[in-house]
Amino acid sequence: MSTKKGFTTTILHSDRLLKPEFGALHQPVHHGVTWGFDDVQDLVNVFQNKAKGYAYSRQGNPTVTALEHQVTQMEQGMATVAFSTGMATITAIFVALIKSSDHVIASSYLFGNTRSIMQTLIDMGLQISFVDATSVDHVKAAYKSNTKMVFVETIANPATQIADLEAIGSFCEAHNLIYAVDNTMTSPYLFRPITVKASLVINSLTKYIGGHGAALGGSVTDTGLFNWKDFNNIAPILREQIKPQMLGITQIRKRGLRDGGGTLSPEAAQAIAIGSETLALRMERACSNAWTLAHFLEDHPAISQVYYPGLESHPQHQLAKSWFKHFGALMSFSFKEGIDTLKCLNELKLVIKSSNLGDTRTLAIPVAQTIFFELGAERRAEMGISESMVRLSVGVEDIEDLIQDFRTALDK
Repeated sequence: MSTKKGFTTTILHSDRLLKPEFGALHQPVHHGVTWGFDDVQDLVNVFQNKAKGYAYSRQGNPTVTALEHQVTQMEQGMATVAFSTGMATITAIFVALIKSSDHVIASSYLFGNTRSIMQTLIDMGLQISFVDATSVDHVKAAYKSNTKMVFVETIANPATQIADLEAIGSFCEAHNLIYAVDNTMTSPYLFRPITVKASLVINSLTKYIGGHGAALGGSVTDTGLFNWKDFNNIAPILREQIKPQMLGITQIRKRGLRDGGGTLSPEAAQAIAIGSETLALRMERACSNAWTLAHFLEDHPAISQVYYPGLESHPQHQLAKSWFKHFGALMSFSFKEGIDTLKCLNELKLVIKSSNLGDTRTLAIPVAQTIFFELGAERRAEMGISESMVRLSVGVEDIEDLIQDFRTALDK
């Protein structure tokens, strides 16, 4: 009989596999910053990667390790490094693995802060080409001899464009490119990027995995599919100490986490780990709510367009249907001309006006005036973001209450 367990069962019993002290069901919060050793050679061995252990909490902590183990199981990967935020994770990947002489291909629909850090890296000399990632042809056209990585999101935030995930994965495999996929908008419950040959999987743990808007965190998981042995940006000292398959994730931990300092606190790690136990349950409800709400909004006379992969009108609806367990809990919509976006949002009483997503509560935010304001009107137009666009992160409320809240606000 198979010993493979279901998604939720695996998460619920993840900590117990690491045998926490005194039979605890959850890994306790370890507040210590440093650890002592009876034999100094044991300390030396930890520093030289000859033995597992903890020397200083900036690069490792038992509570954080337990969360990393949990995320690795979710993504069916090889190893995970956790960070203080999702943005710290993305920055660390570039700092650890990419040199200024390298070229990166990235989706032109990336979330605003991700696009912003990439612009900062461009200002520092890195070559990044932004392409419409909904077609692998655009990735192929941007490819250069010095290309090292392709970076995409599963579902774009906020206009929900879906990258040509499978075809891009095959292209990266054929050209020995790191394929970095941000899985935040889908979560490991709806989609596992390892199935499309991703090398690195990024998650903002703040969002659906943590699920309650209670803790910041981010992670990167190495799927084990990339050949790090032939990747020439690996530090020589690591090649002498580390098994080839662990070179990439170890360099991310050393240069990205240890040197960059984006350390996840043990308190946040435990909050995220406990929140993640209900990921599947929350996503089932939130996705169901989002599907129903998207169809309601699409039929409302005040709305000009709804952006949601679950609608047949969505350009990548069939791809989403074939790849994802459900269509997600994030959507956006635009008002018809003449409607005051901010005034209408203020009529919502149940829906919270907030900048986060992946919460148990439904959150709404006007996009052009807030999270994409700094990009400017021209860039927003290129990304398909109208000036009246509203992003919705749909929660787990009773759907009848959500529909009534929108009906009342829109009718006014």
